Formats: sequence, C-alpha cells, structure tokens
Amino acid sequence: MNLLDKLKMPKKEPDEVKPPKVEVPVYWLETSDSVSRRYEFEPHGYLTVKVVNDSRPIYHRVAESFLNKFFPAGYPYSVNEGYLRYTQFRALQHLTSAALSVLSTQSLLFAAGLRPTPAQATAVSWILKDGMQHVGKLICSNLGARMDSEPKRWRILADVLYDLGTGLEVLSPLCPHLFLEVAGLGNFAKGMAVVAARATRLPIYSSFAKEGNLSDIFAKGEAISTLFNVVGMGVGIQLASTVCSSMQGKMIVGPLLSIVHVLSVVEEMRAVPVNSLNPQRTAMIVADFLKTGKVSSPADLRYREDLLFHGRLIEDAGNVKVGRALHKVVKPSKLKEWKEIFPEEKFVLSPGNKWTDMLLEHNATGEDAVRGWLVAAYAASMGKSFHEPSASVLQDAYDKMNIVFTPFLCELQAKGWHTDRFLDGTGSRFAF
Repeated sequence: MNLLDKLKMPKKEPDEVKPPKVEVPVYWLETSDSVSRRYEFEPHGYLTVKVVNDSRPIYHRVAESFLNKFFPAGYPYSVNEGYLRYTQFRALQHLTSAALSVLSTQSLLFAAGLRPTPAQATAVSWILKDGMQHVGKLICSNLGARMDSEPKRWRILADVLYDLGTGLEVLSPLCPHLFLEVAGLGNFAKGMAVVAARATRLPIYSSFAKEGNLSDIFAKGEAISTLFNVVGMGVGIQLASTVCSSMQGKMIVGPLLSIVHVLSVVEEMRAVPVNSLNPQRTAMIVADFLKTGKVSSPADLRYREDLLFHGRLIEDAGNVKVGRALHKVVKPSKLKEWKEIFPEEKFVLSPGNKWTDMLLEHNATGEDAVRGWLVAAYAASMGKSFHEPSASVLQDAYDKMNIVFTPFLCELQAKGWHTDRFLDGTGSRFAF
C-alpha cells in the first residue's frame, strides 16, 4: 500500500470509554393494614422484605413477631390443615412435661439425701442418663420400622413411657432404700421414650410440609417446644415450692399433670395428617372408595385413625391382613394357583374364613398394596363365600380393579398420598 492510499483511508476514531453499567435494584413498596413494606430482589434471586413504616397498635406487632419466630414462613398457607391445633397441644404437652420433670428431680434429690441445689440436680440426672437411660435407648432403637408405619401410636407411647418413668422418680422418696433401682427403672423408660419421640418427629413434621419447607417447620416446631419447656420449668419450680413441697402434694398434682400431658399428645397426634400408606390408612381409603366412590385425603382420615388398636380389620375393605409369613397362610399346592391369577403382580391373596391374607414381594410399593387391597375388597363385596375360595371370584375382582385403578391412583396422588412405598412395619415379605 503506497502513501497516497494511506492518506485516503479514513482515520480511526479512538474507542469511546463506556461508563460502567449500574444495576438498579428491583424493588417496590406495598402498604397493607397500616404497614408499609419494601420488597426487593437481591442479585442471587431471593426476595427480601423490610418493614418501612408500621403504625399498627403494639399488640398487633407483637403478635406478628411471635408468628414470625414460632410459625413457618407464609403461615397458614405454607402448611397443611391441622398444624395450628397440633402446635397448641404440643405447647401444652411440653409445658406439663417440663413441670413434671422438675418435680421428679426434686424427689430424686430428696430420696438420695441431697439438698436440692442446681449443681447436685445436674450431677444426679447426668449419672442416671449415662446408665439405664442409654440401655432403654438401645432397646427402642430396634423398633424403627414399626415407628415408620405407626408414628402417631409410637409418639403417644413415648409420652406414656416418659410419664411412667417420671412417676417412678416422683415416688422414689417413698422407698429410699431402693433409690438406685427405682431411679434406674424410671430412666430406662425415659430412655425408650426419648428414642421413640425423636424417631417419630420427622414423619410427623413432614406430613405438614406443603411447599418443601420441612426445615422451616422443624425449626419453628423446636422453637415452640423450647419456649414452653422453659415456661413449664417455671411452673414446676413454683409448684415444687408451694403445693408440691410435700409428698402428698406431689401425689395429687403429679397424676393431674400426667393426664393433661397424655391427653395433649393424643389430641396433637389426632391433628396430624400423615400421608404415607400403612395397613390401617390403606384399608380406610379403600373402604371409603367402595362406599362413596371418592378418595379420602390425609386430613379426612386423621381423626378416624385408631391410635391404640391399629391392626383392626375393616370389613368394608375386605378384612385384609398384611405381613404374615408366606408358609403360614398359603399351602404349596395353592401358591401356584393364586400366582397364576395375578401373574404380573407383586402381591398374593389368600382368602380365609375370617380375613384375607395379603402377601407382598420384597420390592412392592404402595401402588402394589393398593391394587391387592382393591381386589380383596371387590371380591368380598361380591357376596361370595370364602370358605371355599374360588379362583373365578378373584379373577372377576381383579378385572374390576384394573378398570378403576388408573383414575383411582391419580386421585390418590392428587390428594397428597405417597404411593411410592408401603409401610407395613415388621411384616414378612417374600421373593421368588
């Protein structure tokens, strides 16, 4: 390129320096119920809320502060039905439990001949926990599968065991020569109670989680427990220094607190809408479906569950019993016949005089259990005699189940039931 060509080329303008880009935060103000709030999206995408102006009365602000500290964010829309009632009785349960604990510790100190100072109370409790309480924990830890199947029942049993252990501690001054035995047995019961209560806590909390907010519900539930445990300790200290300063007072107040404690946990558990399938809940769902044509939700069944006799048979659901050993319910000559009726299924039905046994394969899910239950219920509703079970009756019931199962399963899942597993406790399963 010659010099003339270079002179004809346009001159290159220097690059312009662009000013740095300033990110304007995305925010807005909302005013509702005399409260102005600033909503802002942070760079990582989370939404923050800040109160700018609050002209409400002081009691409104205190109430909202309490809800924010002790209830999940977004309450009541972020939790399932029954959470408030569960929390109310949980608070009462912890209050009475903490008060009973103070009374039992005082009685233990008296029985041991010690003055009730805080340091000595801690020493005695620590020694007993390190002993018999750990034994109780080890024994109860082997019952985890049963707790998964019936968390409500085991939660109630945990509090009954706890009150039993506390009662033994309260009565320890009546037999000071047996102090170690009585106190050790009491802490053995309390050790089992601690494991059962902790093991059932997660399935109970998860039944309330509606928006994937399990951690929030768990944290706020523990906050409620801590608050009312402290209040209960204050009540217990007041009782111990007044009406319960004598053994006669403890004999009157102790049982009353224990009754309120157990009744509170019963009402607490009745409010829990557990959404996992176990034998009792599955039978109730099938019975309601056959009678009304509708699928019941966990909230519909919570007050109808039998928390004491969970193994009862439900006639409208075919009187099905799950979990018995294969060799006890099916003769080898009949096993092939029953399996041929349901060739692709993971269950086998064995009708008897009083009930129908259902056996599940080791990898059967909640869907498989529901399919088997529907077949047994339809077979029973046909009015046929099960003294001599007919393969044609089961075949007709099986065909009827296949017609209704798909919409039934969709409705079951839409109601919030977890159909990916079936919790039958320690029931026996088989594999070919």
